[in-house]
Amino acid sequence: MELAQTGDSNVPDSPQEQALTPAEGRDLAPADAEAAPAEVNPVIRTWRELSWGRRIGLLSVLALVFALGVAVLLWARQPEYKPLYLDLDETQAGEILEALDRLQADYRIDRRRGTILVPAGEVHELRLRLAAQGLPHRDEGGFEILEKDPGFGVSRALERARFQHALESEIARSIMTLDGVKAARVHLALPKESVFVRQRKPPSASVLLELAPHHDIGPEQIKAIVHLVSSSVPRLAPQRVTVVDQYGHLLNSPEKKKDDLSLPEKQFEYKKKVEDHLLERLETLLIPLVGRDAVRAQVSADIDFTAVERTEELFNPDLPALRSEQRERKSERYEAVQGVPGALTNQPPAAGTSPEVAKGSGQGEEKPPLEVENKLVRNYELDRTVSHVQQAVGEIRRLTVAVAVDNIP
Repeated sequence: MELAQTGDSNVPDSPQEQALTPAEGRDLAPADAEAAPAEVNPVIRTWRELSWGRRIGLLSVLALVFALGVAVLLWARQPEYKPLYLDLDETQAGEILEALDRLQADYRIDRRRGTILVPAGEVHELRLRLAAQGLPHRDEGGFEILEKDPGFGVSRALERARFQHALESEIARSIMTLDGVKAARVHLALPKESVFVRQRKPPSASVLLELAPHHDIGPEQIKAIVHLVSSSVPRLAPQRVTVVDQYGHLLNSPEKKKDDLSLPEKQFEYKKKVEDHLLERLETLLIPLVGRDAVRAQVSADIDFTAVERTEELFNPDLPALRSEQRERKSERYEAVQGVPGALTNQPPAAGTSPEVAKGSGQGEEKPPLEVENKLVRNYELDRTVSHVQQAVGEIRRLTVAVAVDNIP
């Protein structure tokens, strides 16, 4: 009975007991909230589920990303630096650095090339300020030196030397404007002119070129430099101009032709060019069929560099032709009295005879001898052929080709 009463006491007996007043509902709400479990954020729940090693790794990644972001931001805010001047010597660079320090300008020095770098927005301004100070100093080796006052008592030899130096500097400036030429020096050998010398020595010139890195000068540019120098000096022939680079290589040789293959380096270069050309044609044929990485080929050429010249003169006796004919006929009659002048010939003539006796006596006498000479000269021309044959140097005697194809499926 007591159990039944206890269980029945929790059940409301009437509908009035089931309804609660608003005040009673407010009183019960905090108690229900405290009794319900609190909801947890998914990020926090995931963080709590991670182990300590994963937590440390995640924090390291976040720190690294943050550091990279800060570095990129600082790099983007830094100004862009550009070269202030190019191709300055050490003396000019030192003077410009001292001027930049006086101007309190921001600059850097490229460690690889040694150039002076300044912010891109200040390049033109700094150039104008340095130009106002006369920097960098201009090379006054041309005709500008003739404008200076040489002073009193200058000899003719010194004036001639100054003019020659000015001419050399001007020619060097013109050569340095060509593409690929970093610097140039010109030396002129001008003989002294005199009216008492019958055979004058011709002038000569030598040019030293400093080429830009990774730049080769072609034969056409070398020929242009030679003609430029020869046209700048009176009576200077192009054959008297020598061009040398900074490595000591002779760029123009008047004794050798451009296509002369007698030198070993020329022969090797020509052989390599032929092999590369044939290899390129072979790969062009095979690569579309098997693929670029599936074929390997090598070409070796045996080239004959022997220079042969032959001159032939042939005659054909079967085709004679009359070129000229000359006939000559000569007749001569000797007189009755002949001999070497002497005592007998100097005697007085015999007594004269009458005409009748002279006419009758001529019938029985013999006539003086008559000499006749006939001469005939005929010139015949034979068929003649003269041929001069010069075989081309660089004839291919044999080709060896090796091809490997990857045909494995």
